[in-house]
Amino acid sequence: MPEIKKVAVLGSGVMGSGIAAHLANAGIPSLMLDIVPDKLTPEEEKRGLSLNSPAVRNRFATQGLQTALKANPAAFFVSKGAELVTIGNFEDDWSKLAECDWIIEVVVERLDIKKQVFKRVAEIAHPAAIISSNTSGISIQAMAEGLPEEFQKRFMVTHFFNPVRYMKLLEIVPHPNSDPSLIEFMRRFGEDTLGKGVIICKDTPNFIGNRIGIYGMMSTLKRMSENSLRVEEVDAILGRASGRPKSAAFRTSDLVGLDTSLHVARNVYDNAPDDPERDLFLTPDWVQQMADKRWLGDKTGQGFYKKVKDAKGKSTILSLNPQTFEYEAQVETPLADTKLEEAARRSDARKRLETLAYLDDRAGKFGWTVLADTLLYTAKIAPQIADDIQAIDQAMKWGYNWDLGIFESWDAIGPLKSVQKMRAEGREIPQWLVEFINRGQDYFYIEQNGRKRMWDFNEGRYVAIPERTDLISLASLKKDKANILRSNDSASLIDLGDGVLCLEFTSKMNTIDPEMVQLGMWSLNKLNTDDKWKGMVIGNEGSDFCAGANLFLAVMAANSGEFGQIEQMVKATQDWCMAIKYSQKPIVVAPFGRTLGGGCEITMAGTRIRAYAETYIGQVEVGPGLIPGAGGNKELLIRNIERMRGMTGPFPPVQKTFEAISYAKVSTSAEEARSIGFLRKTDRITLNKARLISDAKADVLELANQEGGYKPPQPFSFKLPGEGGYLAGEQLIEGLEMTKAISKHDGVIARKLLFVLTGGTEASPVREVSEQYLLDLEREAFVELCKLPKTQERMQYILMHGGKALRN
Repeated sequence: MPEIKKVAVLGSGVMGSGIAAHLANAGIPSLMLDIVPDKLTPEEEKRGLSLNSPAVRNRFATQGLQTALKANPAAFFVSKGAELVTIGNFEDDWSKLAECDWIIEVVVERLDIKKQVFKRVAEIAHPAAIISSNTSGISIQAMAEGLPEEFQKRFMVTHFFNPVRYMKLLEIVPHPNSDPSLIEFMRRFGEDTLGKGVIICKDTPNFIGNRIGIYGMMSTLKRMSENSLRVEEVDAILGRASGRPKSAAFRTSDLVGLDTSLHVARNVYDNAPDDPERDLFLTPDWVQQMADKRWLGDKTGQGFYKKVKDAKGKSTILSLNPQTFEYEAQVETPLADTKLEEAARRSDARKRLETLAYLDDRAGKFGWTVLADTLLYTAKIAPQIADDIQAIDQAMKWGYNWDLGIFESWDAIGPLKSVQKMRAEGREIPQWLVEFINRGQDYFYIEQNGRKRMWDFNEGRYVAIPERTDLISLASLKKDKANILRSNDSASLIDLGDGVLCLEFTSKMNTIDPEMVQLGMWSLNKLNTDDKWKGMVIGNEGSDFCAGANLFLAVMAANSGEFGQIEQMVKATQDWCMAIKYSQKPIVVAPFGRTLGGGCEITMAGTRIRAYAETYIGQVEVGPGLIPGAGGNKELLIRNIERMRGMTGPFPPVQKTFEAISYAKVSTSAEEARSIGFLRKTDRITLNKARLISDAKADVLELANQEGGYKPPQPFSFKLPGEGGYLAGEQLIEGLEMTKAISKHDGVIARKLLFVLTGGTEASPVREVSEQYLLDLEREAFVELCKLPKTQERMQYILMHGGKALRN
């Protein structure tokens, strides 16, 4: 079995440096090389450098690494990850390729240059090294032509999407001579180690994702002109209402770069002479004018949109009018004369798309036309570019962030109904699709005998969708009701097998409410009183792990003056978190996505955290005018005390904790959460979200089966600064108020937080206080803040304005 311990990345542009950064995120060292410059820059001349200076010879790789470090959004989980990237150049460091287990070519998209590179790679790579190209569409057979057969066995395309860290799709294209076992190894490596969604593609221009994606863009340009729509109107139709990202078509183009899009389109035109829609890939005149003027999008300051400042310095975004070629103010409410909003407000993506497709107004007609174009084009070329419909759907969801893939979209609008409409419009229907409809089939995906199946356009029948048996799916487990031990509207307790339970959150946004707490406590009692169970996972498969406490309940109680009810809810959640922490059997919490407020507190209560790499964790209670109320203050304080042992005095951990909570710090990755203090060194990170529950279960079993058995932690006692520390901190708060850096109410919240963290009136550097003492302090502070009108205003504002905070 191959093993990848070190990787060489040949090319340090945006893609090369992004790949090197993501390898570092996965803990894999890389050697990033680029060409040697042939002339000095003015700055290098000023510094007296020569072309032989290492700084000059490595200039491009150095710039690439700096680009990755400065990238926004960030390419590295934490900047320290850059230490795993070694830079060099193609001349001085080429011999080091012999040390690498995987060599990725990421040079300019020119076949002649790539062939030169691979000829040199073949001479130096060790016999077991895997070789791949990150090309976005050049034929793998053309790149490998003339190279040894042994090289071809280890050769493939590994096409990452940009930005590499965030885009899930990884397309693998085998060479006809590729070793199938190596293709399968790289599929698993891409999924499990790099956290990617991997699909196997055929060797066709632009493979799957970009072939269909760029067709959709070119169709949009054509239909936009025919329907005389504005740029922002098109994006309004092709955004949420179509089950696409908010950036839709033109905003996405500005982000990606118009030059990139046009290059991909030209690649289809030049290399797919038999494409059924070949002429569509030619650039419209007005778009070519944009390219000629370098109106390429964000990287050149303007594209389909342009950000400007008015006389008062306020930023506004204008849109390009293709007729006048001038940037104009956007229509405030695009397509207000249509029923577009009726489609956009549906919560289910399938319902949104179905509603849009059959609207009888200009928004619906345009949305239908572009959708029908894309569906039929994909159906025509599907057998050429992919082995099955699922690969096509995954490419569009993982590579373009669509809610639904092509054939999932077709299922949403009804294949039979939509094909009838297409026929009525005189559109050509591909033969395999005609046969599908003639058999009376009306869905490309069905469920049969508990298994999801898809239509196989090669065999003309439904086939089972392959599933990874080593990964746990809560949705699949719950199909067997025997696996659900108890449930309510907010949570379920599920048997994961092997003596491991899973407490799954199921409330809206997985917010914490009394029903969740009640089932959580019942679950802990079952775990700790029945010898059958070894431990528990707390996790779910929602969009985010937990958005915190149910703020609506707190607002309702505060408005009614039911502060005793608020105290009861807080006390119950505190007790639950303490019960998690001191459970007699191990509990592993598996956070991902937004893990905020109470979600963060539950996470820190666990025996161990198994976090998804993209976990954005933080205590954000100051936003609604509160402080953490379920033990978050003491748990973060404990972690900072542990990390800062040996430092003088008890105040530094208090200060560190105060800063994280008062500034509502939210990590940009699970690794950064470790540096803030939310995760300990012993906590673990998973890059593939699909593995999260499985990995958390394995952690539970490891803890339960450790030598000597699992033992819960010992209660923690604090020696805190007490009143002296509070007075010192209060001076800082007063200074911030005087300089207007914070509002008066911010100061009130900060003082409450400081009072709790310094230990109130009973603590001192020589007198210990218990965890329960701190819990009582924070609960009292939480309730007192709820009584304040300005906090109530903040809570209501957040609920009414989609989570935006009020600074009053």
